[in-house]
Amino acid sequence: MDWRKQYADKVRSPEDAVADVASGQSVTVGLLDGMPPSVCRALSNRADELEDVTVFHFVSVYPWASFNEGKAFKPISPFVTNVDRPGVRDGSVDYLPTAIWRSGKLPYGVGPFDYHLCVVSPPDEDGWCSFGSSVWLNPTYAANSKTIIAEVDEKAIRTGGGNRIHVDRISRLVAVEEGVSEKVQAAMKRAQGRKDEEIAQAEVICTLVGMELVEDGDTVQIGAGAISAALAPYLAHRKDIGIHTELLTGGITDLVESGVVTGKHKTLHPGKVVATGLALLPRDEVDFIDNNPMFELYDFTYTDDIAVLAKEPRLVAVNNAMQVDLTGQVNSEAIGPWPYTGPGGQTAFAISAAHSDQGRSIIVVPSSFEKDGERHSRIVPSLDVAAPVTVPRTAVDYIVTEFGIATMRGKTIRQRIGELIAVAHPDCQPQLKDDAKQLYGWSF
Repeated sequence: MDWRKQYADKVRSPEDAVADVASGQSVTVGLLDGMPPSVCRALSNRADELEDVTVFHFVSVYPWASFNEGKAFKPISPFVTNVDRPGVRDGSVDYLPTAIWRSGKLPYGVGPFDYHLCVVSPPDEDGWCSFGSSVWLNPTYAANSKTIIAEVDEKAIRTGGGNRIHVDRISRLVAVEEGVSEKVQAAMKRAQGRKDEEIAQAEVICTLVGMELVEDGDTVQIGAGAISAALAPYLAHRKDIGIHTELLTGGITDLVESGVVTGKHKTLHPGKVVATGLALLPRDEVDFIDNNPMFELYDFTYTDDIAVLAKEPRLVAVNNAMQVDLTGQVNSEAIGPWPYTGPGGQTAFAISAAHSDQGRSIIVVPSSFEKDGERHSRIVPSLDVAAPVTVPRTAVDYIVTEFGIATMRGKTIRQRIGELIAVAHPDCQPQLKDDAKQLYGWSF
């Protein structure tokens, strides 16, 4: 059958598209601006008639746990946001610690699913739709779901890579709600707002990373956190940089236009910028990426697979931290026992970069923060009680604060402690020295 006839036969209203979702079934949802808002709203409007529908989401912007006193939906997430952090604490959202990704495979413990809800572009002349700027796990979800329901966004961009699905694999199609992607982007920007102190810290830290630790010809992963995401402009003096990352951050398009990012020395996808999604990019950068053959978006399970990343001999991973202990253990995902985000791909990229023949695993972290007029160090004697280790100290080569670069690679515990105290905030160093002496018996 011609795909155009198929397309016409599959068009539904949001309400009709989810009318047969039943209690006890399972649903996956595209993340960030890949979430189909009118479809999700139609499903949530059925909350009073549903019970125990499992919703597996990743970086959710939709409050699944809030409907029908939490009886309708059972959210599971490996990466939480401000939408579902309260739910993790009260037990209405289940958190799944996941840091190891395998190309084309779901995380252990989830799937297969009854439904996958996503956003796609209109089909091209051959019937291929794009997942737009948010590929993430959509191909893997789709391959492991019985029914695919897609909201069609006329503004969805197209890229190379694994960013497509044929219309004959989509079960139901729904017209997109106008302007939703812009609303989601605006909400994300508000959530990511940074204070003046954080901006100043980012400038110094990114300058140190760009000048001292990234070299010409490296393939760079840039983490999505507030400090690391600011890195791109600080690589403008480099040559033949490659990009293989998770979330494509702002400023990469400028480096492509200026000839800094060429991917010339990449082993995988030479000459291509590889990522799984875009977020918070200005419209002019998104337009530059749209149909640009240099940009390829792939499934998250591929971009973040250690077996894939290990093939890149000059991989440099730059990621954020919430806390670093005096031996180099990194917590980037929780406050004590409670998830604040999740490991995402940080663990995989850090391990791969540390393993890489000429690679470097770099953690960037502000030395401290202020709360209620009091300064608190992010370099701590030990991680908070019950806090997870996102990156083990054995997979960290450098830790960078606004006060300098601490080298972990090849250093003993005593040397690491000395390196980290030296880059801590000066106001916090005396206490850290006392803490180190109490823990280890050594003076610094």
